[in-house]
Amino acid sequence: MNKTGLFFGSFNPVHNGHMIIANYILEYTDLEQIFFVVSPQNPFKKRANLLEDYHRLALVEEAVGDSTKYYACDIEFKMPKPSYTIDTLTYLKERYPKKEFSLIMGSDNLKSFHKWKNSNQIIENHKLYVYPRPGFDDSKFKEVGNITLVNAPLMEISSTFIRNAVKEKKNIKFFMPERAWKYLREMHFYEK
Repeated sequence: MNKTGLFFGSFNPVHNGHMIIANYILEYTDLEQIFFVVSPQNPFKKRANLLEDYHRLALVEEAVGDSTKYYACDIEFKMPKPSYTIDTLTYLKERYPKKEFSLIMGSDNLKSFHKWKNSNQIIENHKLYVYPRPGFDDSKFKEVGNITLVNAPLMEISSTFIRNAVKEKKNIKFFMPERAWKYLREMHFYEK
């Protein structure tokens, strides 16, 4: 079984914080591959300022390049919206029967995990790799059952920061993977 982590997100846009966390988790856990699952719409977030799905996917494709360890996944584009993790997991297991899927999430998501559709079923059948997020006290979370706390670097960078910086005409070249940054500039995303 190939152990594959699912890193869900809107990736609006993908940035070096995402890549650093993914790289850390791939190197310091038993995962062998990471799918960046580009979500069309998170049921807990508003759609404002969200680039079109295919543009966010293209940014992730540029970010991962030709790596065999990272994959830009558009599985949720073909599913009913809003997408729910439990449904995505079911679909992925059918499509990739030789992969064992785990979830990668920030501690901010773990705090509200009980609100997710069929959260008990998810945690019973899948490992959760939880990385620290700014402003969240991770000490109250315990490594129990299928929850593994990953001591990844704390990333203060966010997609909101990137969008605002672009709007303010700031140079964000070193905050994003180079190919993704070039694509963002060529397409003039977030400039208005």
